[in-house]
Amino acid sequence: MASVFLTTATTATTPSSLSFTSSSIFLSSHQFHIHKFNFPIQPLKSTTTSFSISCKASPIPVLNFSGEKVGESFLDLRSAPPSTARAVVHRAIVTDLQNKRRGTASTLTRAEVSGGGRKPYPQKKTGRARRGSNRTPLRPGGGVIFGPKPRDWSVKINRKEKRLAISTAVASAASSAVVVEDFGAEFAEKPRTREFIAAMKRWGLDPKEKAMFLMTEVPENVRLSSRNIGTLKMHTPRTLNLFDILDAEKLVLTQGAVDYLNQRYGADYLGSDDEDEEEEDDYEGGEEGVVDGEEGKSLVLLTWWIILVSPH
Repeated sequence: MASVFLTTATTATTPSSLSFTSSSIFLSSHQFHIHKFNFPIQPLKSTTTSFSISCKASPIPVLNFSGEKVGESFLDLRSAPPSTARAVVHRAIVTDLQNKRRGTASTLTRAEVSGGGRKPYPQKKTGRARRGSNRTPLRPGGGVIFGPKPRDWSVKINRKEKRLAISTAVASAASSAVVVEDFGAEFAEKPRTREFIAAMKRWGLDPKEKAMFLMTEVPENVRLSSRNIGTLKMHTPRTLNLFDILDAEKLVLTQGAVDYLNQRYGADYLGSDDEDEEEEDDYEGGEEGVVDGEEGKSLVLLTWWIILVSPH
């Protein structure tokens, strides 16, 4: 039997909520105590660490177009542990914002700005400072020192990490979420912004507060009815992004959107990363000028025929 002293860390219990409004959720205080154990020394066993947890929020009320409660719904999403949730979401939002930068800002150095080839005045006998060009960075109209040049700001992030960040953000916003029935039929005749604002008030939404609507499909009249409301963002699963989720004070979902979130970002999701790649290809519209299949074979044969019959 060997007597050894070990220093162990006891971590305070972290709350189960994942709200981003409180920084204490992702910060835990550590208190260190020294304990004495008497046990035989054994080799360490490898343990596996889980990088995500299942987060099932409290019931979310389902409201109809009149604002009456007609049922309840649940969001069962996969979320990052409280110890790493803040870092995962921060990395994903920084990646999104950097990838939106075009990187086309450009300034001219003193070698690129036009003019300045002639010495403005003699070197001596003027009483002024020596000057060799009017385009020096020290004078107006001159070049720029260490100015921005075109560059690529894009950074990469793992697809699973990005999906985990979105699901964590949605789970944190579940406390301020509202589920409404599909209201596209209410605007079938014509778009009406005044009626849309009245419906928002019946659902407990303030038109002056930022709100994000997530629908599986946005009818044209619904889009026209809501586009003049500056604090409202209308999204589909195709356009869902992390920035608008975190920026919104209220999250409004349809029942179809709830089913999509539970299926796409739920704890039981078994899909592959190829689906994300296919969505990105669909969004970009595919590459142009790619020839394949029988058309490509015919083009190759025609090229070889031209080479053979052409005079040398």
